[in-house]
Parts: sequence; structure tokens; C-alpha cells
Amino acid sequence: MLILIKLILAHLIGDFLLQPTSWVKEKEKRKASSGKLYIHVLIHGALVLLLLWDLNRWCFAVSLMLVHLLIDLIKLYAQKPKTKTSWFIADQALHLLSVFIIWGILTEVSVDWQSVFQNPNLLGLITLVLFLTQPTSIILAHLLKKWSDSIPSQPDQSLQDAGKYIGILERLFVFSFIATGHWEAVGFLLAAKSVFRFGDLRKSKERKLTEYILIGTLLSFGTAMLCGLIFLSITN
Repeated sequence: MLILIKLILAHLIGDFLLQPTSWVKEKEKRKASSGKLYIHVLIHGALVLLLLWDLNRWCFAVSLMLVHLLIDLIKLYAQKPKTKTSWFIADQALHLLSVFIIWGILTEVSVDWQSVFQNPNLLGLITLVLFLTQPTSIILAHLLKKWSDSIPSQPDQSLQDAGKYIGILERLFVFSFIATGHWEAVGFLLAAKSVFRFGDLRKSKERKLTEYILIGTLLSFGTAMLCGLIFLSITN
């Protein structure tokens, strides 16, 4: 596990602390012909060797350098101006996944997948967390549709899909607070949201909007709390 932590640390330092913005722009412009791309990859390899402090672990450095180069090249040639954010997320996810895979192969880590997928606590956690994301957003949108249709749309005053992601995050926070036994944090989160919303509602002077937000918040929090209680019943 210590090796894995060091490999992740090397990635974070190499990709975020030792990669100037000018290098990123040059890589996007020149792609495979950019010298900064190869310097960047070599820095990753050097960081791995430095943090592991063992030349016998050179295979980690070489493997991660080659995979890192491949992933960066795929991103540089595949991304477009409108898809930069998506490719940045995919790029980081692939880098971390490659770190886990290479660490697992070279350290010969064995995982009993049968036991993992037969663990009710883990499967319950995955199911409930997944349910609280997009599925709950869709369900609540259907439940609130007859009220949302009666509220004038103001697209210029809101970020695209911001409400959906705020709802997902608040449900995951509530679930994690209850699953870890911190009920007081749920009250703090609800109070914080009320404070942020109070100014908008007071300015709008729209009773329908106030009632709609209140119903949506209570349903969202209630669903997350119910999932938290279900998780506690599974694990106890």
C-alpha cells in the first residue's frame, strides 16, 4: 500500500505541481512534436524512482512513463475546445487507473473478487450511492414536474445543470454524514443551504418558487436520509 501511495503522490506532483501552464499550451499546439511532452513524462519517471528510492523498482517508472505518454497523446489528439473539460477528467481517471493496475501487477496483489461482490455491505454502499446520483435526480424531476412547469423559466440566471449537480452533491453529503453517524452535520448543511437560498427567494418575491424549492429540498434530503438509515441497517 505504501508503494501505491507513493505512485499516486508522484502523479500529483508531476501533473499539477511540476507542469507549467506554458508546457500544457505547447503540448496542445505541437502535440507529439512537443519537447515539453517528453520532458513531462521523464519527470514522472524520475519522481517515481525518487519517491520509491529503489533502483530495483525501475519497472514501475518505465511502465508508468510509457502508459502516461500514451494517455497524454490520446488526449492531445482527441480533445476539442468544447471537450477539454471532459478529456481532462478522463485523462486523470485513466492515469490513476493505470497507477492502480501497474501497482497491482508488479506487486502481484491478489484480489478475491468473489468475496468482494458477495459482501452485502459493499454492494449496499455502491447501490445506495449510485441511486442517490442520476436516478434520484430523474425521480425527483418527475415528482416535481407539475410544479416546475408552473414556474417561469429563467435560463440566463442559472448555470446549466447546476441544480442537478447541487442536488447530487447534497444527497451524497447527507448520506455520508448519516452513514458515519454525524447527524449534526446534516442540520448544518440544511441551514447553510437555507442561508444561500434566502437572498434569492427574498428578491424574487415568488411564492411558487419558494414552495417548489422547499419541497425539492425536503424530498432530496429525505431520500438521502432514508438511504443512510438503510445503509446503517445493512451494516449493523
